[in-house]
Amino acid sequence: MMVDLLVSQLTDPFRIGLMFFLLVTALRTRHTMGMTVPLAMGVVFVAILLPLTTAAGTDASRIATIGLGILANAVLLGIFLLGWLVWEKQKR
Repeated sequence: MMVDLLVSQLTDPFRIGLMFFLLVTALRTRHTMGMTVPLAMGVVFVAILLPLTTAAGTDASRIATIGLGILANAVLLGIFLLGWLVWEKQKR
């Protein structure tokens, strides 16, 4: 059950889009805000926002969903960060 939930979160197009544009925004504002804190706060914010807006499940399953959401968001963000680093290396 947990693996299914994690896979569904990793393949959710809305979550993928939110993580992509979180990185784009962080890259544009990195000179004034830095990268670490905005990205970390965004990962947690999206992980909490999505289960609370769908209003599905009990409190216990919602907590598990939020925890797995943080993991899924971190994985997606890591993939996007890796892609950005490769992109930057190729430009040089």
